[in-house]
Amino acid sequence: MDLAAARQVLQSAAHVAVLTGAGVSAASGIPTFREAQSGHWARFRPEDLASPQAYAHDPDTVWAWYAGRYRDVSAAQPNGGHTWLAELERRKGAGFFLATQNVDGLHARAGSGSLGGRLVELHGNLSQARDEVTGIIHSLPAPADLILPPRSPAGHRMRPHVVWFGEFLPEDALAAAEQAFAEAEVALIIGTSSVVYPAAGLALETLRGGGRVIEINPEATELTPAASLSLRMGAEEGLAALLEGVDELS
Repeated sequence: MDLAAARQVLQSAAHVAVLTGAGVSAASGIPTFREAQSGHWARFRPEDLASPQAYAHDPDTVWAWYAGRYRDVSAAQPNGGHTWLAELERRKGAGFFLATQNVDGLHARAGSGSLGGRLVELHGNLSQARDEVTGIIHSLPAPADLILPPRSPAGHRMRPHVVWFGEFLPEDALAAAEQAFAEAEVALIIGTSSVVYPAAGLALETLRGGGRVIEINPEATELTPAASLSLRMGAEEGLAALLEGVDELS
């Protein structure tokens, strides 16, 4: 399938599912998980900062790192890739589903999830924390007002609302994503290496259902041989190439 055919099938599709990874936020200056471990944090392994064991051992250090990441993403702005996906949702309405592996919240800030479709943050969100006793999720105050460790309204300590090493994705979010991708006529896989499961398996759900998979990534991935079309571009450039000039997307 070439680019013209990809535009055509996307235009006619009633159900579109999208999976995004770190690449979609690159143009916003958001470092990847491992890139964020620079400077003072370079001496830590990922497991030292993002696992239940690390948090149980040294919650202050873990929270200090996450507070820094929260501050950075709060200062960032959605880029053209986020905007294109919000526009695609506006055109497709209830037939649009976006699952992201990112925890930066930029899709929601661009409007995704509020334009008729659905947004699922598979790995959580840096702007939220979870009561360690009740499990209730709360929004964090602005970075300048954040006191560590944060406490819930009930007075309990809260942990970052993100999925750590050794933890499972939220069952309801994963089930919704699997269903959406199985039903999708077109799946867009954007800015992800397609090696972290179970999210990496979502495209296969679309292929098994007879749908088309369009990948946008600067480098080839494990998904590339199975994709209907692979655009060797960044997320912003690839979405513009795919969606520009399409007068009606539904």
